[in-house]
This record gives sequence, structure tokens and C-alpha cells, in this order.
Amino acid sequence: MIRPEEITDIIKSRIKNFVPEAELSETGQVLQVGDGIARIYGLNNAVIGELLEFEGGVTGMVLNIERENVGAVVMGPDALIKEGDRVKRTSRVMDVPFGPELIGRVVDPLGNPIDGKGPINAKKRRPVEIIAPGVLERHPVKQALQTGIKAIDSMIPIGRGQRELIIGDRQTGKTALAVDTILNQKYEPAATRPICVYVAVGQKESTVARVAKTLSDNGAMEYSIIVSASASQPASMLYLAPYSGCAMGEGFLWDGRHVLVVYDDLSKHAQAYRQMSLLLRRPPGREAYPGDVFYLHSRLLERACKLSDKNGGGSLTALPIVETQANDVTAYIPTNVISITDGQIYLESSLFHSGIRPAVNVGISVSRVGGSAQIKAMRQVAGKLRMDLAQYNELAAFAQFGSDLDKASTEQLKRGERMVELLKQDQYRPIPVAEQVLALFAGARGYIDDVELPVVKKFEAGLIRYAKERHPELLADIARKGELDAELEKLAVEAVEGFKREFGRGK
Repeated sequence: MIRPEEITDIIKSRIKNFVPEAELSETGQVLQVGDGIARIYGLNNAVIGELLEFEGGVTGMVLNIERENVGAVVMGPDALIKEGDRVKRTSRVMDVPFGPELIGRVVDPLGNPIDGKGPINAKKRRPVEIIAPGVLERHPVKQALQTGIKAIDSMIPIGRGQRELIIGDRQTGKTALAVDTILNQKYEPAATRPICVYVAVGQKESTVARVAKTLSDNGAMEYSIIVSASASQPASMLYLAPYSGCAMGEGFLWDGRHVLVVYDDLSKHAQAYRQMSLLLRRPPGREAYPGDVFYLHSRLLERACKLSDKNGGGSLTALPIVETQANDVTAYIPTNVISITDGQIYLESSLFHSGIRPAVNVGISVSRVGGSAQIKAMRQVAGKLRMDLAQYNELAAFAQFGSDLDKASTEQLKRGERMVELLKQDQYRPIPVAEQVLALFAGARGYIDDVELPVVKKFEAGLIRYAKERHPELLADIARKGELDAELEKLAVEAVEGFKREFGRGK
């Protein structure tokens, strides 16, 4: 690596065809290039985040401004750049295209299509980095973003404009949970349906292709954009991807639309930034991450918000994903992102391997928006569910020692086992909120307490089918009214009791 005192000698001995002094403010020359980093002499007026053009047709972005040279990251293959190449300032910061033309497409972090469906003729561009909207431009988060996952919508609700972290070890269903949330948006009315942006950072290309196929097969690509910076791409592209996805979503946000952005995952994003920072000779800190790695994620996630009506009333909801090692949520990056977000959904590998899927640990999962982001009907049926499950888990741990339990404790164990079974859900099968409310109503009122544990899922599926056939107005009214009034509650009791009689005869 070049030491500052060697810069002048290198300039004199190795750079040929010096640029005239008058052009130095706009054009420079490459001193050194390698590992995705270029050091450039002569860009006296360059600014942080500015877009640069290299001779080989590759772009770069200024990240370091030093006394003798400028450090830039190369947005593409650095093999196309060599020492002495001219570098031109563009006098504009890094930006990406946005607009309805991007919906249904898979793009790279620069906005170029990578799905083989032809060019994207987006008419507008937006800087990848902006200052987040201030408090006066925002509105409290009160509108529910339905995930279609019973365990989350009932106990860890997410609101439009919220930042909810999905955290857990690898292979615990983090991406599946985020994809389910995207799939569930098809049940929303077209006018209020969120535009979904899935940002893949450092994923295998086969994984991104599988997500794209899942979304396409379920009709979700009609309102989705995929931004992919695969593991084979330079660290600069992995660094840029979340900001690009956020900028694309913000275009819809300021048009009064609702947006959901998934960052999968920010652990690899931080690692890419660490790699770039070390190559740029920034001082390393804890775990060799640079000191501003907290700011790296906070300035990204602070852009999630619910705008005030004066600003169009749009919202941008962020679902960042962070991967832990051996369930260690106290590591550097997990604790950083936990402190930035409005709650976390913790997926535990031991629950996953024991067959509880989604493997949500209710004990340390939390939503700091809470009931404000739930429809009233869900609060009515699931208000005590979280506490009941916590008590069940404690009692189940105690019961392992084989102690004799009183009748009340035995009943509580039976109810808890069935509620855990009821909350299990198949992958890529999100459930509309009205159906969730009816299923949880049956569980909370004790209608499944005497149902054998292996057939609880069969009971739930049969109940929903029965309600659709015999009481179609019940589910429609729950979805329309958003609460269980006396009339709807009576209808729900009729439906559940009617089905239970048939279910009992069927056995």
C-alpha cells in the first residue's frame, strides 16, 4: 500500500502524459488499482459519493478524500482499469433509476436489468443517499402491514413505516419469512397494496433466482422489484445494493404509495463495507469493522417512515435481515441493528429443528409499535396470546421434571400445546388476516382443547373451508369491519360450533 510520502515520487516517475493544470479539477489519473479500489491523483474538487467515469467504461464512487489523492471504489471489474488511465468527474452523486418501469424486474445495484427482459426505460433518477425525513414530515405508525404469518400478525405486529429486524442463525427461515410477507400483499386492495423491493446482498445467484421464481409463480412480481448484488460481485456493489433498493422504494413513497423493502442481509453488507474500508486504509475498530459501521446502517434504516398526510401519506417499511453465529445476538452487528430498529423477530434454530415453523422465539421477539399496528379483531382474539404462551413455556419446562400437576396446570399445558400447533404454518402459504382471526378465535375460546394434537392443523383447515362454504359473509365482514362486534362474534361462535359438530362426527 502507498505511503503518503511516496505519492510525489510515484506521480513523477510512473504517470505519463500529465493532465494540464487547468483540467485537474475535472480529470485525474489512476495511481493504483486493485481489489476493487482505485487511488486517483488530480481530482481536487471531488466530493464524497460522487460518480466517476474511468477510461475502460467502468464507473466508480468517491469514498475517501485525502491530502494527496482520492480513494474510490470501482463499480464493476477493476481489471478494465490500469495505472495512468484518465478518470473523469461527473459532478453528480451516485443515483439509480426509479418508477413503475422497474416493477416486475430484476436489476443490479446500478439499476441495470439482469433478467434478460430487455432495457428499462425509466424516466426518473434518484440519489442513492439522502437525508431521512424529519419528525415534522412524519406521522405515527398506526396502519397494519399484514405478513400473513399467524405468529407475527398476532404477537409481533408490523406497521407500515416500521423497521422490524428479522434475526437468527443461517437456515432458520429468515428469507422465507420475508418472502411470505411479500406474497401476502396480493390480498391487499390494489390501491393500497405496497410495492415490494427485495434486496439480495451477497446471496448466491441460484438463491435469488429461486426467490424470483417463487414470487413470479405466486403472482407477486406484478408489484415487486428485485435488486441483486450476488456473492460473486465486487464489495462495492454489495455496499451499494441496500441504498439503491431504498432509493427505488422512496420514489413510490413520495408519490403517496406504500412500500416494503427487505434487506437480505445486512451482515454481508457490513462485511463488504469492512472489506472496502480496510483496503482504503480506514482505521479498524471492534472485529475490524470501521468506527462508522453503525452509521452505515442507521442512515439506511432511518429512511423507513410513515409520511404525514401533507406529504402524501405514503410509507416505507423496512425488514432488515441479520444473520447470527450460534444464536449470539450480542455480537457487534446484531446489537447495532437491534438498537436502530423498532423491534426484532428472533428465529431460533432449536425451535426450527424441533418442527416449530416459523421458528419464532416469542420470549425475545418484540414489536415496539405493538397493538397500534393491528386491526381490532386481531387484538380481541390474540391480546393475551403472548402472555399465555410465555406461561405455557415456563410450565412445560417445569413439567419435564415429572412432577404431579394440578388440574388447572394440566389444562393450561393442553391449551398451550394446541396453540403452538395452531401457530405452525407451511412455507410460502401466507394466510389472510380474516382467516387468522377465525382460527385464533377458535383456539383462544377453547374449542380445540379437546382436539387431538396431531389433527389440530386438519381442524384449522377444515374450519376455514367450512366458514367459506357455509358462512361466507363471516370472513368478508371481519376483513371489512376490522373488529368482532357482538353480531360477528355470535356468527363466529355459530360457525366454530357447527364445524366442531361435523368434525366430531367425521372422526
